[in-house]
Amino acid sequence: MRLGSLSPLPARTIGRTGLSVSIMGFGSAPLGELYARLDEDVCAATVRAARTSGMTLFDSSPHYGNGLAEHRLGAALRKFPRESFVLSTKVGRHMNPLESEAAARPKDVISPGFAGGLAHRARFDYSYDGVMRSVEQSLLRLAVANIDILLIHDVDVWTHGDEADRRFREAMEGAYVALDRLRSEGAVKAIGVGLNEAEMCERFARAGDFDCMLLAGRYSLLEQDALNSFLPLASERNISILLGGVFNSGVLATGPVPGAKYNYRDAPPEIMARAGRIEAICKAHDTPIAVAAMRFPLGHPAIASIVLGAVSPQEIARNLEGFTQRVPQALWRDLVAAGLMRDDAPLPPETLS
Repeated sequence: MRLGSLSPLPARTIGRTGLSVSIMGFGSAPLGELYARLDEDVCAATVRAARTSGMTLFDSSPHYGNGLAEHRLGAALRKFPRESFVLSTKVGRHMNPLESEAAARPKDVISPGFAGGLAHRARFDYSYDGVMRSVEQSLLRLAVANIDILLIHDVDVWTHGDEADRRFREAMEGAYVALDRLRSEGAVKAIGVGLNEAEMCERFARAGDFDCMLLAGRYSLLEQDALNSFLPLASERNISILLGGVFNSGVLATGPVPGAKYNYRDAPPEIMARAGRIEAICKAHDTPIAVAAMRFPLGHPAIASIVLGAVSPQEIARNLEGFTQRVPQALWRDLVAAGLMRDDAPLPPETLS
């Protein structure tokens, strides 16, 4: 697929909203300087490459570099008509620009895992008023009049530990009420959650009326436990899944090379070994492991889009090229036979159209 062509990618609909998104979306966490600092011009070029190559879904969060990702994403997207893309961001944190986190963090680290970002102090707040404040700040950083998708962010054990239950109640009593109101007033088209845990996604799905959910890292070639109950529930309730973390933080993109990441940390030996076995089967079918990792989730009918981060136009081109490659059905059958993939996982077609 040629960059600069505005060639449409295949699209899927978000729940009952009528909102259509490309099956590959752009995740802006790297623009917040996740792991490494980035050049401003390269960031802008990367976003432009994503849009001009046919991506219509752009996802962000105040968390990514304490607002830096939203700032950069909004600036780059201003070159395109607002109606030509779907904008998603998250709530649950708001920033105080008059307080700096820098003094409390190791040098050059603002948000955990981020090598840079804005020196603004982040505060968790899932209350009604806190969410409305978060939305207002995001609109300002993105420099837009409206956001299409709003997701309640990081209400999970991964983030809050023993406080997760209290945060869940706070989110349902505050954040959900705020987002439901914004949806009913037409200020936002779809609402959901953005989490790292399928179990907590399921808890939210049973507690409220959601259109979509961004699940990161829990449905991939390495992990398919979401098939147990969450993905069937999502299909039953017409909740569309925006799937992040298809590379499980990197190991399914690079293979088990030294320094490969899993769940934002160095991959442990057992994950490296499993990824190595997966990669060997992929190589036997002349398929890069990254291509298999991208394509596998799209076999499930609940998955509307996979959301991929990128730090350069070249990465955008490489990801898109993977979508044009034929992936033989025998690859999936061999992964199942080797016990590396569940036999009840829906298989993607050999080619996407």
